[in-house]
Amino acid sequence: MAPIVATAAAQTHHHTSVSSTIERLIESTGHFFSQLANLAWVSLLLGLAFYAIYLLLRSRALTNALRAAYPRETVRWRDVWGAYMVGYAINNVFPLGGGNIAQLFLTRTAIPSSSYPAVASGLATGVLFDWFMGVLVMCFAFTQGVFPKPPDFSKVPAFDISFFASHMRFTLFFLTILAIGFLIGFALLSARVRAFWQRIRQGLTILRDGQRYRREMASWQLASWVFRFAAYWALLDAFHIGGSVRNALLVLGVQVVASVFPFTPSGAGVQQALLLTIFAGNPDVASFSVGQQIAIAVLTAALGFAALVLIFRFKSFREVISRGREHRRREEQAGGPPPTYEPVAGEPSTVRKT
Repeated sequence: MAPIVATAAAQTHHHTSVSSTIERLIESTGHFFSQLANLAWVSLLLGLAFYAIYLLLRSRALTNALRAAYPRETVRWRDVWGAYMVGYAINNVFPLGGGNIAQLFLTRTAIPSSSYPAVASGLATGVLFDWFMGVLVMCFAFTQGVFPKPPDFSKVPAFDISFFASHMRFTLFFLTILAIGFLIGFALLSARVRAFWQRIRQGLTILRDGQRYRREMASWQLASWVFRFAAYWALLDAFHIGGSVRNALLVLGVQVVASVFPFTPSGAGVQQALLLTIFAGNPDVASFSVGQQIAIAVLTAALGFAALVLIFRFKSFREVISRGREHRRREEQAGGPPPTYEPVAGEPSTVRKT
């Protein structure tokens, strides 16, 4: 009986936390709309312009990774950027990374002889530099005295981060189940594992050429992080929080933590709770905690929908997610396309540059 009571109590606490997270988001959203007239609109538009440039530069890095994997194919920057925008827009509305399916599908179909494993691993190469920058940002954030440290995450008023931080046994159990599921899937697909890993390795081609990686990926991503930093500086000014090196880096730290908990769109609950904690002394923090997310969501939705219609000729985000799942399922059932040409690291690409 005792375990059942404990479980029920835990579930009650969890549901209460979920409802309180939603209530805080709604309250902050109302505060944002009530303060629209007080926004510094020039700073807001400047921040959104910088954010759009950040996304553009990062998509260039991803394009270069895919060009390294497919040197004999035409990999257009426009297509990779468009797929990235569609995926980003969907992730800002739907939780659990639904936009990643759309991005993978659109990128895969834009490169005729590509495969899903190679495209997925090629797109994943961008995470390495982001992790490196994320570690640097978090090291700074934890030294400022206002950013909650990992042991204190259980006290953050956001149901997703507080739940996993408060239930470490469940978190470890959950991660173990995921690992076991991966191993079982690996064993069941053993007949196709060799071809699968060959395609994964193809997508990681650019990582095997350090000079090319630094020139065609890391440099573009570093520039993108500069504009991401500038975007939040301007947004902090727009909401009267105060743009500064410290404040902008703290907001970037919030983004790093939120990216680990995608149980709300773009980790909205985690972002809002952490920002309310970090800038607790500022009367405009409630407006900023949700307002900057709304502004970025509107921007990426507009860019994503424009790319969806003008580049890929789809009529809705729902349609592209559905088509993406269906296309990938058919390809897996058919065994996927034959392994494509795998270039030697550093081999010059013959694709058309755009």
